[in-house]
Amino acid sequence: MDLHFTVDRELCIQCGACIDDCPFHIIEMIPEYPALNPKREHHCIRCQHCLAVCPTGALSILGRRPEDSLPLPQTLPTSAQMTALIKGRRSVRRFLPEPLAPEVIDTMIATVANAPTGKNNRKCLFTVIDDPASMEVLRRETIEGLRRAAAARRLGENLSYFRHVVSAWDQGRDIVFRHAPHLLMVSVPPEVTTPDADAIIAMSYFELLAASMGIGTLWNAMIRWAFATIDVDLYQRLGIPDDHTKGYALLFGRPAVQYHRTVQRDGATINRVRLT
Repeated sequence: MDLHFTVDRELCIQCGACIDDCPFHIIEMIPEYPALNPKREHHCIRCQHCLAVCPTGALSILGRRPEDSLPLPQTLPTSAQMTALIKGRRSVRRFLPEPLAPEVIDTMIATVANAPTGKNNRKCLFTVIDDPASMEVLRRETIEGLRRAAAARRLGENLSYFRHVVSAWDQGRDIVFRHAPHLLMVSVPPEVTTPDADAIIAMSYFELLAASMGIGTLWNAMIRWAFATIDVDLYQRLGIPDDHTKGYALLFGRPAVQYHRTVQRDGATINRVRLT
């Protein structure tokens, strides 16, 4: 496995930071400069910690150039900005019909692909609908599937709400998809060690990134319940493999509502532990 690991000896100050921070200890000082231990390099999970931790930008791995990375901490938001973002994000249920530009969505997903995953597997599948016409097809097929389920009396008491969903649709109200122009689902293949966490983390990162860009989002379990209820495999329609772990859907688009302040919630429930 060629990791394309290189060290610029003119820039390297031999501090050993890359050696100390390597999760699987595959870097050693050989003899005066960092180098890969050939007996251990197969353990590399391609996390690029060594590239990120080098203070002088002397180290490259996987062909990545340090100068192409964003500098830290100069580009990080302040804690006050992050507090406002987390406390100020809202679940949006009113969207403008105009779609986002495809390049905006592509950039968002490429950014969110940096979210942490178990053992840096990075195998999340981002299934996105960026075409409003396709969203309309999905809405219609979902509602018609629910209509058939209601007619066949396949909606148990815990799913009886879907009868109201169908009735509302006939009156022009979209309770499931909220007329959102876009949808995102993150699914994970079965060989991954932390599939549920990987999907939720990726979607959480997407939600916060969207909020920072003035884009509204809505976590939606109702779509998941609807897909499990109807007689058509809409996951297959969307090209999501059968064996993938599937989580929530996230609706997104430009909001048709503007919030002017954060809400004021009670404090967290904390279990503070002190052991002796």
